[in-house]
Amino acid sequence: MARFVLSLHTPPSDHDTTQRIVKFAHACLAQGHSVDAIFLYQNGIYHASTHFELASDELNLSSLWQQLADKNINLMLCVTAAEKRGLDMQNTGVFAVAGLAEFAMLASEADKWIQFK
Repeated sequence: MARFVLSLHTPPSDHDTTQRIVKFAHACLAQGHSVDAIFLYQNGIYHASTHFELASDELNLSSLWQQLADKNINLMLCVTAAEKRGLDMQNTGVFAVAGLAEFAMLASEADKWIQFK
């Protein structure tokens, strides 16, 4: 079976892309593949913000990310992108702070790296 690494580049307000990456990750797991990591990059880092609030009738992002974390998917965010955007690095929820080097290592070991933009 294949090993995937996924990266998300869009903010939480882009529900379509968020739903695509989450559904893709679940589909991979359901078919016996593995998702080694989901890496938040560029404006995707805002998914880790505890200060980003969406209306109650919108997509429950924290629940979606928690479901993936519960399936032992490594959820990571780019430290450089987060610092540039002023993200509180002490409160990133289920996301681990990581560098591009860590992401590059994971991507090089995976069978496929897929970007969601």
